[in-house]
Amino acid sequence: MFTVTRSPHNPILSPDHNDSFESYATFNPNPIRHGGKTIILYRAQSEPEAFEGGHFSMSSIGKAEISQEKNGGYTVGGREQFIAPEESWERYGCEDPRVTKIDGRYFIFYTALSAYPLNTPGGIKVGLAISKDMKTISERHLVTPFNAKAMSLFPEKIGGKYVAMLTVNSDILPSHITLATFNKIEDMWDETYWKKWYEKLDDHIFIRGNDADRIEIGSGPLKTKEGWLFLSCRIKRHAAPDRVFAIEAVLLDLKNPKKVISMTNTPLLVPEESYEKYGQQPNIIFPSGALIKGDTLSVYYGATDTTCAVATVSLSGLLTSMKFVVPSPRQRLGLEQSAAFMRLSKKPILVPRVKNTWESKAVFNPAALRIGETTYILYRAMSEDNTSVIGYAESRDGIHIDYRAEDPIYIPKEDFEIKKIPGGNSGCEDPRIVQIDKQIYIYYTAYNGVNPPDAAMISISEKDFLLKGVVDKITKKITKDWNWNKAIMVTNTSDSMDDKDACVLPEKIKQKGRNSFFLFHRVNHVICGDWGSSPTFPERSCFKNIPILLPRPGMWDSQKVGLGPPPIKTKKGWLLIYHGISDDGTYRVGAALLDLKNPTQVISRTTDYIFEPEELYEIQGQVNKVVFPCGAVTEKGMVYLYYGGGDSVVNVAGAKLKNILKALGV
Repeated sequence: MFTVTRSPHNPILSPDHNDSFESYATFNPNPIRHGGKTIILYRAQSEPEAFEGGHFSMSSIGKAEISQEKNGGYTVGGREQFIAPEESWERYGCEDPRVTKIDGRYFIFYTALSAYPLNTPGGIKVGLAISKDMKTISERHLVTPFNAKAMSLFPEKIGGKYVAMLTVNSDILPSHITLATFNKIEDMWDETYWKKWYEKLDDHIFIRGNDADRIEIGSGPLKTKEGWLFLSCRIKRHAAPDRVFAIEAVLLDLKNPKKVISMTNTPLLVPEESYEKYGQQPNIIFPSGALIKGDTLSVYYGATDTTCAVATVSLSGLLTSMKFVVPSPRQRLGLEQSAAFMRLSKKPILVPRVKNTWESKAVFNPAALRIGETTYILYRAMSEDNTSVIGYAESRDGIHIDYRAEDPIYIPKEDFEIKKIPGGNSGCEDPRIVQIDKQIYIYYTAYNGVNPPDAAMISISEKDFLLKGVVDKITKKITKDWNWNKAIMVTNTSDSMDDKDACVLPEKIKQKGRNSFFLFHRVNHVICGDWGSSPTFPERSCFKNIPILLPRPGMWDSQKVGLGPPPIKTKKGWLLIYHGISDDGTYRVGAALLDLKNPTQVISRTTDYIFEPEELYEIQGQVNKVVFPCGAVTEKGMVYLYYGGGDSVVNVAGAKLKNILKALGV
């Protein structure tokens, strides 16, 4: 598992209005180590101006030296224009450089524009500048006679030949990522070579594009123990108004780079931050370079065709995740090493019981609480008429069920949860349980089938909870009725939205000079939070619905996010495990770390998911492709995650807490 962390100092390079060649935009940086320093080449644009009957911003290639400070910030110096249009085949601009050192020289490939309008495919080709010292350019060549971009040379010969990647037909969908090999350097700008090469284009494609998504090489290849690693950009739904720019990673075989070992199963980055959403071209991020230092992969990218930014990720975490895309993720590293949750039982620990009408159709989405040597599991149970109630089970080891109640421990009692439409869904759904001092609180979704779902809460003392009912004062026997306090609504939705997946933080936090309770709840598709004076949240009519986690378009949690179990307190922050829904309707699980003193502040968030549907009972059920956790307990450094599979059964998965925190970058 891995987490990509943007530099808090982004953007690291912005336009300089005092220098005309880069006064409009500076973006798509490509880094290289030179003389013990990090040099970045980047695309620079001047202010739009009249030129040969047109009016546009001229692109050239800038150069700067970049160094990282002790506080994590970046110092940029020595900015200058390095490659400017000189030849007829680049008269309208030089864009997006990629530099490789081989044979003692620096080969800088870039996009050369020779036609106007600038999006004319026939005028978009690959140019090459060669430098011996990264100070002056000794040679310039037009490389491809056809439409191509993003060429990058491998930093060493493979099989005795020079090897390069390039995106062909980059502006004529479908675009393809291809490989070219050369016996000698001069072949790179030999027109005869390229004409023969293009005649057999299909033989050179190793990542094939399609008419819906546009794919392009981002960074040049970096050598790792597992293979050649490079970043790519996928523009999902390229022609649609809601297109998404996504940064992905690809791993190639060391000896045969035409062989794709693996690709990331979720983007590393999509536009989320303001500098990635608002600029010359909104909602664009483009990965133009990368560097490896130790176990850190630094991703350099352009944001909104305006500025340069950088993000980092654990190289080992990324490669481990990529290695296990094929075969199945269930074959990932074991519990001792992986942040991914692994099933602790080969089959569901709770299934419907036909003999009990109240749980004959489905049991799922369980809450969990550990008291002493016992884990208490409170699950959503559904009858054939689609009424949801709360069932009860116990486990000493957290995996095997030792006791299961024959009757529900709570049934719908209030108007907001009693069925209004015969046969329709209604009742008490998806409980989450929290203990504060000696009182136990259960937050659940209350639904009567007519009004939008809202969050409700019942509570009980620890003493009564452990008794599993009420002691009759005369007979001294326990009755079947638990001593619940009256259910109360804790959210207040309008007719146009639902409010679900609620739970209180298990301790008070000082806020504005007073100790306050904090409620997580999902408003429509967003995990929100609100402060309150008590666990009943009498302030619900004045909630601000503070956004905490939002869906990320183009990623595995693109459509909706919601709270999983109650957040777990760690020394590094509140561990929030959540579910996300992708474009194809698959429910997966991720994690985020929230600030201990301010739970509205997200410290980090997993880029990759940490649990997904794999077993048949998760893939097929009342709702297909669902893992939905509502409960978690920690025991001896292990997080036991209790979840519903396919909205039909209950199972438990586990992961080491330290591994999850490591994946979150802390």
